[in-house]
Amino acid sequence: MKLFGNKKEEKKSCCCAACTPEIMKQAEQQKQEEGIKVLGSGCAKCVALEKAVVKAIEELELNYKVEHISDFAEIASYGVMSTPALVINGKVVSYGKVLSIEEAKQILKDIKLYESIT
Repeated sequence: MKLFGNKKEEKKSCCCAACTPEIMKQAEQQKQEEGIKVLGSGCAKCVALEKAVVKAIEELELNYKVEHISDFAEIASYGVMSTPALVINGKVVSYGKVLSIEEAKQILKDIKLYESIT
């Protein structure tokens, strides 16, 4: 009787079964794209952050679009462990909390001083 057989080792992803090397590579490429992104599953907090950022953009009279990313592979590529998160030009500028409109405006003003947001 063989107690310890040769068991096939299954490779599983850290975040989901659908994370393949190709998907992670694609997520890394998308991370390099410029723009404003809200990372999150689509929960109430993620939606609230997106609304606050959109309102801040409107109040600052800027012409930027906000992209909502809910793909876990892409979220993982940013190294974000707590959502919602705000990403501007590939850099995580806030995570784990819902920003107020004023906080979002301040972040946008600070970033705009040093970089152009497209």
